[in-house]
Amino acid sequence: MAAMMKSAAVSKASVRMAQPSASSMMVWQPMNNKQFETFSYLPPLTDQEISRQVDYLVNNGFIPCLEFADEKLAYVSSESCIRFGSQAANYYDNRYWTMWKLPMFGCTDPSAVLREIASCNRAFPKAYVRLTAFDNQRQVQIASFLVQRPAGATDYTPVDRRSIS
Repeated sequence: MAAMMKSAAVSKASVRMAQPSASSMMVWQPMNNKQFETFSYLPPLTDQEISRQVDYLVNNGFIPCLEFADEKLAYVSSESCIRFGSQAANYYDNRYWTMWKLPMFGCTDPSAVLREIASCNRAFPKAYVRLTAFDNQRQVQIASFLVQRPAGATDYTPVDRRSIS
């Protein structure tokens, strides 16, 4: 028993907490650093990474759906809420994007989703395109992430420049 207590005392003494310092903290860069939903903290997904996400969604029986929006309308905004006066709390414009076709109910082929992503990207090269997925059992959206940013988008900051040191 004494040996166990001595061992516990030694292990407690050997654990050292890192002391935070002001120089180790970072400041978030608010300019040109807008993010979208799931995976926004990562660099843009590659085609292979998108393909793996699509595989996961379809193989788990989730319903994929593509949406797109013009660069100027892609972010949630409350600029036009004045029409409701002070009763406009929590009302935002641009919350919903335009749907590309209908949700892919019953889709069991991930390559069909990838073909639709490519078609949407070709049809709207200057738009944001996101893939959302729904769980029809729980009746909720379970994922949403960008599969295309417009080529000239200026609102994205690479990961290594998202904070000010």
